[in-house]
Amino acid sequence: MSDFHHGEQDPDRFRNRILVSGGLVLLCFLLLFGRFFYLQVLQHEYYATRAESNRISLVPVMPNRGNIVDRNGQVLARNYSAFTLEITPSKTLGLEETIDSLDEIVDIQLKDRRRFKRLLEESKNFESIPIRTRLTDEEVARFAAHRYRFPGVEVKARLFRQYPENTLAAHAIGYISRINAKDKENIEAAGHEANYKGTEHIGKVGLEAHYEYELHGTAGYEQVEVDAGGRAVRVLSQTAPLPGNNLTLTLDAKLQKVAENAFGGRRGSLTAIDPSSGAVLALVSSPAFDPNLFVDGIRFDDWDELNNHPDKPLLNRAIYSTYPPGSTFKPLMALAALSTGKRTPGQAIADPGYFNFGNRRFMDDKVGGHGMVDMHKSIVVSCNTYYYVLANDMGIDNIARFMGELGLGRRTEIDIPGEATGILPSPEWKQKRFKKREQQKWYSGETISVGIGQGYNAYSTLQMAHALSNILNYGKVFRPHLVHSITNPTTGEVRMVESQPVRQVALKPEHVDVIKRGMAGVVLEGTGSRAFAGAPYTSGGKTGTAQVFSLKSGQKYVAGQLRERLRDHSWYVAFAPVDQPKIVVAVMVENGGFGAQSAAPIARQVFDYHLTGKLPGGPAPEVDAPEGSEAAELIEDNHEAD
Repeated sequence: MSDFHHGEQDPDRFRNRILVSGGLVLLCFLLLFGRFFYLQVLQHEYYATRAESNRISLVPVMPNRGNIVDRNGQVLARNYSAFTLEITPSKTLGLEETIDSLDEIVDIQLKDRRRFKRLLEESKNFESIPIRTRLTDEEVARFAAHRYRFPGVEVKARLFRQYPENTLAAHAIGYISRINAKDKENIEAAGHEANYKGTEHIGKVGLEAHYEYELHGTAGYEQVEVDAGGRAVRVLSQTAPLPGNNLTLTLDAKLQKVAENAFGGRRGSLTAIDPSSGAVLALVSSPAFDPNLFVDGIRFDDWDELNNHPDKPLLNRAIYSTYPPGSTFKPLMALAALSTGKRTPGQAIADPGYFNFGNRRFMDDKVGGHGMVDMHKSIVVSCNTYYYVLANDMGIDNIARFMGELGLGRRTEIDIPGEATGILPSPEWKQKRFKKREQQKWYSGETISVGIGQGYNAYSTLQMAHALSNILNYGKVFRPHLVHSITNPTTGEVRMVESQPVRQVALKPEHVDVIKRGMAGVVLEGTGSRAFAGAPYTSGGKTGTAQVFSLKSGQKYVAGQLRERLRDHSWYVAFAPVDQPKIVVAVMVENGGFGAQSAAPIARQVFDYHLTGKLPGGPAPEVDAPEGSEAAELIEDNHEAD
């Protein structure tokens, strides 16, 4: 009673408590109202936009990839339509249960589940994701009969990449495959991220990679209304995708096939160029591979076979692999001598069959030598001694400077990735190449080996064909290219790949004509005569044999007694017709031996088809080495002598 009585005696205190409580309640209402006013009035536009964006999602629609055709319209890369089984996760009753049930009707392998899981992580809930691609008609019919059991699952038609000629020109065409993390980084760096939303494939090598942004096209979009659970309600609008551009190549698919078949499975490469424009007519790397294996992600067994095969079929030998050019280097050396004033065409030397330099003897290919040798004869009989002396007189600096102008030791900038620079030896190159000071010094004896295309020299068939084309053009340098034109399939606009000279090398026409006559003499009376006997056209060429290893003093080179991969490489560079060359070819057959035996017959088949339309019956046959040739004899230390 006393407490109650005390409360009656203090009404002011009670009223104060009521006022404070009421004030707190009023303050809370004011805060709520202020927040409401801020959100509904001041921030109305911002949140209205946010709400609309949550209600509407953009779904990318992939464009058709551009086709690739050869110079005559033959399709080398195209798209075809096939059925895929696709799942929209937001519409299914249970994702794992749905896939398990589908497996009873359509074969779904572990690799399909793994791909689906990866794509699911990268996609939105309302997008359909393929669980099986390229369904057969029977599988489509089976699913259609059970369609009612699978909400959120449907069959759709999609486009797939195909290379109808399989291995033909595989290294030039390249292939597409699934986008990986590195590809995503490159796409973002190029600013094309928005255009690749939803894209699964990208060009990996060859033309498919170099012209990726031409071939890909522009993605379209669908505006899709979704509910609070992320389920698609309806499509509000559509923006159609724009297909990628089509490529028309300089390659002749039939010529390419002739060249590839001529190798008969042997390892090597071939580059054929139209010297008047730099257009690549054929680009062969043997053996090849089937690019169709890579489109949907290559199987482990197939990858293991290709990647670990001793013949390295994935390697683009035509642009990446480099080899000593052997005697095919000699016509270039002769032109260098004329251009620098170190020799005249009629100036001759006596060839005793060797060249003494210091305490070392450099041997010729012919015991006893070739007698008196002028420039024309030096090319026709491939006299080593002539070029030993010439290299010593010119010096490595003059050689390197002139060969660099012709395009050796540098990239040609052909329009496919992966080109090697090759090795144009010089004192400066050697200083950069080696770390130890004693290895960096250039020795005069090394210049002697360079003069016959040996030593540190190393070039691809692309570089050798390019250099010879530059000579035949009297110094006009064209960039080798595989694409002739780019066509927009929507507008029909055609963009030509320009064939204008990129630079000029100072060559005198009379000097070039000396070299042309010398190389024509090789075909008429020299090491190329057997391979080109009876040809209905004129041509010039030069055989070459590049050693794989150096012989010890007194050791004899006998091809039949060596393991196949230790035998010399076979080279042949050539052009035809002599007066107005329409084609230049560089052929290299790994471990093929004497140049006229293996490489020259391949060039003959290529010339026959290109100039006369004659189709050969099979691989190029080997030509027997003539008696007394370098193929039959031992040459001490330098057994190169074509």
